[in-house]
Amino acid sequence: MASDERPRAAFSADEYLGRRYEALKPSLAFNATSEEQWRAWRSALEAKLIELMEEWPEPCNLEPQLLERIEEDHYVREKVVFQSEPGVDVPAYVLVPKALKPPERRPGLLCAHGHGNGKDDVIGASHGDEARARSIKEANYDYARQLALEGYVTLAPDWRGFGERSEGYRFPGRDGCNVVQLKASLLGLNPLTLNVWDAIRCLDYLETRPEVKPDRIGMMGLSYGGTLTLFTAALDQRVKAAVISGYLNSFKAFALGLGNFCGSQIVPGLLRYAEMWDVAGLIAPRPILVESGARDEGFPIEAARLAYAKLRRVYEVLGVPERCEMDEFDGGHRFHGAKALDWLARWL
Repeated sequence: MASDERPRAAFSADEYLGRRYEALKPSLAFNATSEEQWRAWRSALEAKLIELMEEWPEPCNLEPQLLERIEEDHYVREKVVFQSEPGVDVPAYVLVPKALKPPERRPGLLCAHGHGNGKDDVIGASHGDEARARSIKEANYDYARQLALEGYVTLAPDWRGFGERSEGYRFPGRDGCNVVQLKASLLGLNPLTLNVWDAIRCLDYLETRPEVKPDRIGMMGLSYGGTLTLFTAALDQRVKAAVISGYLNSFKAFALGLGNFCGSQIVPGLLRYAEMWDVAGLIAPRPILVESGARDEGFPIEAARLAYAKLRRVYEVLGVPERCEMDEFDGGHRFHGAKALDWLARWL
């Protein structure tokens, strides 16, 4: 072989994308050292994130409807539907503790589901399906029910592509979120943006509930629910406390490295400006609890620790490190809950 020949051919797409990532110098990465610098950084990154996620839907009247009302032992379960944008309806469950007596109001929680069966999972509704019941138990997935038992008014909606909203996402042999993301991009739309918009409208709906204190609303979610909690809380100041479970990580590790994401979880061009921890930093100085399983195969714990350290730096600069905490536990991809209940009780 001639001495000037290359040692091997460069065919790998993964290696190419990895090199591109390593060469990036995100222009809006957090590097503030004072509150004044933080304010400027936050304003710039928030504006860029909103721009990258465009086009945003048009607002409209919620026009809520009550579809059913079922008495459970400790709470009332209502099924409601409301508009998030013209011609788009969101079905959701509202769990109202029976101990709540009007005109009393309680803190509200938007409980975001991840991949699976939608809102049914987070209220613990398996409908007699033993496999679904096992899945809910293994992931400790019924946090909307658990928090209702703790006295919160919880709202559990279906996101686009899940539960009652799965029509149009079914493509045999393919990930429906990926196909819909390709379709949506032809129209200048982004599925993540549409679901964040629906989450924002869920906050609007919670504010209308007579049982809810409108200035004490939190949000929580596992996996894709963590995705929506992170991005919604970053963009909507009404989320007064956030619990992000099984998600905070680096895009380098779980997305570029493992491909553990789908078409409903991306913001095109984001890495040119910021990593995930920077987006999470937009939540500051509001309280945030991060749950990470040491044996979560989809979200490597080393990257979760790095992301948390980067996020905590924002809170340290603002002088409120006690508002940012990590619950690292010996487990996999599941809601842990060991610190979450006390955390929410403290901050909501």
